[in-house]
Amino acid sequence: MDEYERPADAGNPSVPVSGGGGRVVGNSMTPLLRVAAYPVLLLAVVLAGVAALRFDWDPARVSPLFLVGTLVYLAVLERLIPYEREWHPGSDEWRWYGAYFVLTMAGSGLAQLLVTAAVGWISPAEPAHHLGIEIPGALLTGSLVGYVVHRLGHTNPILWRLHGVHHVPEKVNVANNGVNHVLDIVLAQSLVQLSLALIGFSRPAVLVVGLFVAAQGYFVHANIDVRIGRFNHLLASPEQHRLHHSTDLSEAGHYGSDLSCWDHFFGSFTWYPGREPVSVGLVDPASFPGTGEILASLLHPWRRRPGTGGGPG
Repeated sequence: MDEYERPADAGNPSVPVSGGGGRVVGNSMTPLLRVAAYPVLLLAVVLAGVAALRFDWDPARVSPLFLVGTLVYLAVLERLIPYEREWHPGSDEWRWYGAYFVLTMAGSGLAQLLVTAAVGWISPAEPAHHLGIEIPGALLTGSLVGYVVHRLGHTNPILWRLHGVHHVPEKVNVANNGVNHVLDIVLAQSLVQLSLALIGFSRPAVLVVGLFVAAQGYFVHANIDVRIGRFNHLLASPEQHRLHHSTDLSEAGHYGSDLSCWDHFFGSFTWYPGREPVSVGLVDPASFPGTGEILASLLHPWRRRPGTGGGPG
């Protein structure tokens, strides 16, 4: 099997792995924060979505502001209830992650422009059906397309040379969620946006779904000690996504960062309660430039490969 493939059904899920020595002993508020952190985030999604629809807020302003608020909220939680203290970004990493974040936002904007140029903004301004139907439909559709693109990014050697940039960091935190090759973002988001536009989901439905997906994408990367139990079967969580980044490919699966239904459907669901990755990153770190080598990372897909390349971790 090629190194970039990631089986989700191997390994022994019944054996938990002890974490490193970087844990922080919490205070009396820690249990409450661990329980409330995710519900508060979901409540923020609902309130922002309802307010945006009720007051007809401009999505071009609502989405970036909500994203910034999500980042600040999760960054604070990373300090209050960290999963692994050693995963906090250093000063150099903050600079690198900031540059990648700008590139990721540029890629998202370019994806939207490409879709608009290809088909026009054909989503109706008003929902053709009740939002109670449109929002779940748009979420399931976008999640399916995102799942397929993400899984191909791990199983297709050409797409892996794009997506592998995201797996270079040897830690998982909210800041390095933005470490991506810009073309990986353009491809994934263009296909999602194109699917939603062609099916004809309304702009309000797409806005609400976008808020949830953005919150989920950063939540699953957050370096916070939060566990959602059996809700992992419905929604993705940091507990699952840390294993997705594991260098042990036998435990690294789960390609959904929002919903878990497609992982169940396609047999890639991964949740081993209490299991923690020994390490995260690439199986072969030398197969990609370091995170700080931003230009080299952007040029990496077009460079000749000296060997078979490394697999994701």
